[in-house]
Formats: sequence, C-alpha cells, structure tokens
Amino acid sequence: MAARLVRRCCWRHFGAFVSTPSAVPASLLVRAGKVAMARALPQAPFTLFHTSSPSSWADGFSVKEQVEDSRNPEHKVIGELIETATSPQELFQLSELHALNSNQASLVITQLSRLAVEKKLETESILQDERFQQLVSITDSQISQVWNNTLVNLLKSLYSLGMESTRREMQSVEQEVLWRLRRLTFKQLASLAEFLAVRLGKESKLLNEVIKKLELRWIELEGTRTVVTLMSKVGHISPALMDRLEDKALELAEQFNPDDIRKITLALAYQNRRCVPLLRALSYHLIQKHSELSLNILMDLIFAYGKMNFHQPQVFQKIATDLHPHVSTMTPVEVTRCIRSFALLKWLSLPLFEAIAQYAVDNTKQLSVTHLCSIILSFARLNFQPSGSEDFFNMVHEKLQSQLDSLEPHLLTDLVWSLCVLQQAKAPYLQRVLAPDFHAGIRGDQSPKAHNLRLKLIHINAAAKLESPDYRGPFLPAEMLSLAEPAGEKVTLLQSSLREALAGVLGSRDNGRFDVCTIYGWQIDAEMVVNSENRPLPLKDFAAPHLLRSEGTKPLPLDARRVAFLRWEFPNFSNRSKDLLGRYVMARRHVQAAGFLVVDVTRQSPASAPSAPSLPAPGLAAVIPSRPAGRQPEGAGEGGI
Repeated sequence: MAARLVRRCCWRHFGAFVSTPSAVPASLLVRAGKVAMARALPQAPFTLFHTSSPSSWADGFSVKEQVEDSRNPEHKVIGELIETATSPQELFQLSELHALNSNQASLVITQLSRLAVEKKLETESILQDERFQQLVSITDSQISQVWNNTLVNLLKSLYSLGMESTRREMQSVEQEVLWRLRRLTFKQLASLAEFLAVRLGKESKLLNEVIKKLELRWIELEGTRTVVTLMSKVGHISPALMDRLEDKALELAEQFNPDDIRKITLALAYQNRRCVPLLRALSYHLIQKHSELSLNILMDLIFAYGKMNFHQPQVFQKIATDLHPHVSTMTPVEVTRCIRSFALLKWLSLPLFEAIAQYAVDNTKQLSVTHLCSIILSFARLNFQPSGSEDFFNMVHEKLQSQLDSLEPHLLTDLVWSLCVLQQAKAPYLQRVLAPDFHAGIRGDQSPKAHNLRLKLIHINAAAKLESPDYRGPFLPAEMLSLAEPAGEKVTLLQSSLREALAGVLGSRDNGRFDVCTIYGWQIDAEMVVNSENRPLPLKDFAAPHLLRSEGTKPLPLDARRVAFLRWEFPNFSNRSKDLLGRYVMARRHVQAAGFLVVDVTRQSPASAPSAPSLPAPGLAAVIPSRPAGRQPEGAGEGGI
C-alpha cells in the first residue's frame, strides 16, 4: 500500500514535466500490413470515455496530464483503432505493434469483452491467449494509472470474460476499485452495483461497499434511468437504499414512461414492498398520460398489482379493457397468467372473462391440462359462469376426465373443489378425490398445506352429499370430518354486533349456538331453531345432523325451522360488486341445502338497508331473507360495505 501511495504522489507532482509526443510514429499508421492515414477525431475517442468532473479523474493523473493526454494524437489514433476493431485478432495485433500503457491495455480488454458478448465468442480461448495475458500484466503493473471509468469497465470485462476471482491480477483490480470508491461518480457506482448484483449477488464484499457509498450519496441520485435500474437490480440487497429509491421515485413519478412504471412495480412486487404512496402516484400518471400500453406492459402490471394485492379500480378497468382485443392472439401462458392475476385481485371483468372462455374453447389443442386447470380455478374464485357454459364445460370434461390420474394431488383437489363451486363436478371427479387411497397419505400431517387440503376435501364431500343426488360414494370417513374446526380468529366488529343483537332475541343461551363448526366444513356464525310463531326453541333437545356429535335426539317439530346466520365481511366479496366470491357462494348453498333458513348479515349503511325479515334482530346492519335451496341468491351480500 505504501509503494502504491508513493507511486501516486510521484505521478501527481512530476507528471507535468513529462513531454508530450509531437508527432505520430510511423508504426501507428500500420494496421494489418497496410498503411492507414491518421486523422483527427471531431469528438473525444473511445479512449477518453470519462466525465469531466474532477472527482471522476483517475487517481494518479493530474489535471494537466488529463488535458495533455486528450490532445495527444498518438493516443487518439490508438483509441480509434481499439474502438473500430471488429475481432479479437485485430486487437491482439494492435497490442503487438504498439507499446500500450495500462489505460490503453484496459480499453483493449474491455473491447475484447464486448466483442465476445456481441459475437458470442468462446472466452476460454481469449483468456488462454498469451497476448491477453500480456495485456493483463501491463494493466496490473500500472493499475493506479488507469482512469476511473476505464477501471470500472475493466473490472466488469474481466468478470464477463470469466477470469477467476482468485487470480492475483483480478484481486488487484478489485482492490484498486475498492480504494477509489470515493472518487467514482454516482453513475459509475450505480453501474458497478448493477453489474455486481447480477453477477455476484449478496456475497460480494465489493458490492456491499459500493452499496454503502450509494446509501451515503443518495442525494446525488438523479435521472429516471438510474432510479429504475437500482430499484430493479440492487434494491433487494439493501432495504435502506430501497427506501431512498422509493422516495426519489415518488419525486420523479411524473417523468416515468410506461416501461419504467412496469419495471418499478415489478421490483416492488418481487421484493414484497407495498409502497402505497408510490403505487398511487404511478397509477395516477399511468391513467392520465399513457393511453396506449403494450401487451407485455399490461401483463406485467396486472401481475405486479396482484402480487402486492394493491387495488386500483381505474387501473384494473384500463388493463382489462386494453387486454380484451389481445386475447385471441395471446399464448396459453399469457392467458393463464392474466386470468390468475385478475382472480387474485378479485376483479371480474365480464367481457375479458367471456373472451378467455371462448379462447379456451377455440384453442383446446394448444391448452395443456395445467393451463385449463388455472382457468377453472380462476373462474371458481370469482364464481364466473360463461354465457356459453355448456360448450365450455363439455370441452373441460372431455379434456380432463382422462387426465385426472396424471395431476398432482393438491392440484387435483383444487380442480375438483373449483368444479364443485361452479356446480360442474361429476361422479368421476368426486370418486377420484374421495377414494380412501387418495386421502390416506395426508392423515396425521399437521402442516398448513395438508390442513387446507383436508378442508377442501370436506367441502367436496359436502357437495357430493348435498348437491349430487345420483352420487353413491365413496364418502369421507367420520374421523376426517372432525378436522374441520378452524383456528381461532380475531373477533370482528360485525361479529360482536351480531352476537349482541342475537343475545336479546334468544332470551336464553340454550336457545342458540355461536361459531358452529359443521360436518360440511363451513362455520355458521349463529344457529337457532324457531317454531311457527318465530319463537326460539332449546337447541339441546333436538338432533343436529349437521354436527359431528349431536347433543339431542328429538326430531324437529313439523312447524319448526332451523335458522343460520352467515356473516359476510368485506374480503368475502369481489372487488367491483356486491357479489360473493365463489367459495362463499358454495358455503351459503351448502348450508341452505342442509335444511337451514339462511340469514345473510353484512355491513351496510342504515339509509340503504332493506326491510328486516319476520324474525326480529335489533342492532343488525342488514338482514336479507333466504331464497329457495338450490338456487343462487341474487341478493347475496347485498348492502354497502
């Protein structure tokens, strides 16, 4: 280190006395055996690719030396020859014909790396070439004289060519960059950080030091390109830097083009950073300024919004409207990715979903079983029934019934469960997942994934019993039905209000049950039995076939009715309407088919609340009477949230 310091001091104090060549040697005019005329360049050549600020000048070069070097015709010619070289052999011949300094040797190595990438050349032969080794030796012997920008490019080029990080020359370049970090411009630091993050990842010591400098000098950050690049390539390594980048992106939100917005939203999504102010600003400018968006941008935007669960109705409507004309030309992967994102956001666009259903019918041969399953799962989540449902589901059954054995158990369960939501599950589907050998493997497994699988099997079992009169079995054993008890959840305001309201109606605690876990896998918020005069009766006296263990044995009187109160919170509804999601539509349907009179309880403003049913329930926000079993309730979830 002391030797390097002395050498740098010598260059600074005595460099001004070095004479500048006044003429171009004749050897420089020879290239590949021919005489070339030296010519002055109107702009600084490739050799002078650096910024003019003092902080960017290489350590070991004074201002005077920089100016003299830039005016040196010999260096201009060499720089032009390096820049215009079209093959490694030309560059190697150049190094043989002329005595290159360390800066010029670094430029040759950088150009070699560029040619290797552009022409997809074999880098191993370049690394083993003796002339390349000579270039590396020249650079290493005078590393302190290499200019900053050239040094950064040299490091990236050596990595790109595949030089081993354990080599002494490589470590020398890395150490020199590390010493010069304070002298590098912010753009050079950003470029280096981007490269190292992609190439080496979090394990690089040099990258960590570069990021520290970026965090300290973030105030120098300017320009949308640098912000977008750092957020997408480096931000995941440093949360502190990402905080600064988000603040800067919010400041520059108006200047971003659609592709910048796409990259930023994807970066936020992949890093699970739900920066609401930034997302709102980007959404606003996307709607106000950018009328036309490409298919790739639309697809990435809806994916990012879905992954972050960020709801922006105007953006969703625009994306759905713009995607609709593209559906017929999209690939199956794009179609499934699109519809899964909309389903995740609980956003039902009828024209878009109808177009996707027709796409599936028209492109059956191109759709794989996995693609088709994704479409069905998305339809079921939003309880979407295509207008041409007969053609669609005929195609689904024809394609899937012979492929059930090839599906992974969890995907098969999700598929049959979704078909139950859509009331399209036929006997072969039910028999496949309710067979003892299918669910035997998950018994005793207490993982969340296994618990979710068991719960869906119980729902499928309920659909088989309540909605498939022609189905004869098999069914789940009783010991599996006892696993339907949900984990304890926080009591919501609507739930506590329902309990308080029913407490005055029931009169006695024996006349009602709360949080009832049924053998159908659904939980009833409150249950009661009323006679013909709507007076509550004691529940313990009567048999309860919907429970795994019934307290009473008496059958219900002929004029008595079971009443189930089902509470619907905001997450139970689709994003843009008052329609329940498919899961909760099936829950309501099953409870109703089990013999209950269903009362839907939702949060609603008093001004818009409908009249209460015959059963008094003071304090409820809204009470909606049930409809006949087997029909989808038109008013399910009716009322403001």
